[in-house]
Amino acid sequence: MSKLIYQQLANHKLFNKSVKFGLKRIKLSLKLLGNPERKLKNVIQVLGESGKFTTLYSLKSFIEANGQTTTMHISPSLKDIRERFYMGNNYLSHKEIKKTINQIEKLKIPLTVYECLTLVFILNASKLSTDYNIQETGALWRLDSNNVHNFPIIQICTNINKQHLNFLKKKTLNEIIKEDVAYLSNFTNIYVGKQTPYVLQKIKAHLKKNKSKIVYPETWKIIKNNNSFYYKDKKTKIKLNTKHVHSKGMRENVCLAIKVALDLNIDKKIIQKTLPLLSFEGRFQYLNKGRIKNRLHKNEIIMIDGAHATADARNLAAYLKNIKIPKYGIWAMTKNKEPDLFIKQLKGVFKKVVTMPIENEKNSVPAYDLYKVATKNKFKAEKSNNFTEAVNKISSKEKKLIVCFGSLYNCGNVLNQN
Repeated sequence: MSKLIYQQLANHKLFNKSVKFGLKRIKLSLKLLGNPERKLKNVIQVLGESGKFTTLYSLKSFIEANGQTTTMHISPSLKDIRERFYMGNNYLSHKEIKKTINQIEKLKIPLTVYECLTLVFILNASKLSTDYNIQETGALWRLDSNNVHNFPIIQICTNINKQHLNFLKKKTLNEIIKEDVAYLSNFTNIYVGKQTPYVLQKIKAHLKKNKSKIVYPETWKIIKNNNSFYYKDKKTKIKLNTKHVHSKGMRENVCLAIKVALDLNIDKKIIQKTLPLLSFEGRFQYLNKGRIKNRLHKNEIIMIDGAHATADARNLAAYLKNIKIPKYGIWAMTKNKEPDLFIKQLKGVFKKVVTMPIENEKNSVPAYDLYKVATKNKFKAEKSNNFTEAVNKISSKEKKLIVCFGSLYNCGNVLNQN
């Protein structure tokens, strides 16, 4: 059913699958629908290039552990379109999604598919009375279709990097920083996640005249003591007793969510109890059971990670370099990324990389093109036609870690196969 809904949207004459930034279409739609966005209370918006989902999901988990309710709008979904629309205690059904799309169709406004999906969330969330409504932006912020709320309670800016250069004219990091933070609300609470010194300097310059309360990343830190990591600010210290948070980047995202949760008066003990329960599909996720795991030899471990930006690749490489067994990569990627810069960050990590296309994805980079990029960068590489073939080219009795990386869409396909 999920595929049918995506096909309906992709083939729809009214809805455009390409990215077209702008707020006129969605604001007109909301006006004709009676401005349902105004019914959403305590809106929390999460923007940035990397770490949005792990930050958002961690915060949602802390809020719910505190006995409060949330809705959640994410992009993209991995296994099913329903994942985009969390409504308090469950996800929208396929029937509810289709019904809402039919309602939006009647407006006769030429929306993008992403704008349509944003409206699906807003319309359904507006029928509820949850404590918080959390929205993850797509790419950039100024003209993103989630940017339709006049008074969000919180805006969270995660790591900013060069991931969305392809959407901009000059294709510079400075443009991305400006699009993300120069247009944040003057009437909210802004939380800025960990950044490179250059990016943080630019963020502070853009927010210099912003009247919101701004919490910069210097107000908290991660410390290490006897192989354990801790969140620490002036008042609070919390051990990161997480089981599924493996990298520096993920720890920073979880700690950013901890800072927000503490400021929402969520008790330290509740956060502490919730941390071991955190896990993030498609992000440093080990497949410990399922059909794919069952096909492998006992000595083989497999993990998937949707890393697709250069900064994500550096984060992945830093983690993998600490793993002492041989590592093999399965690489897939969508177009409009930077495969050459991306794979350079993973030099010296893998014994071999097998490239593959993303199944059922028109914007997939062909396996041969990725193979050429890999060999150009001195990787031992092979190409394959699909995930099963890629695994077969790697699998053996040798003890190893197999890492599927480069695309969240491909991670979703792998999860469905598993």
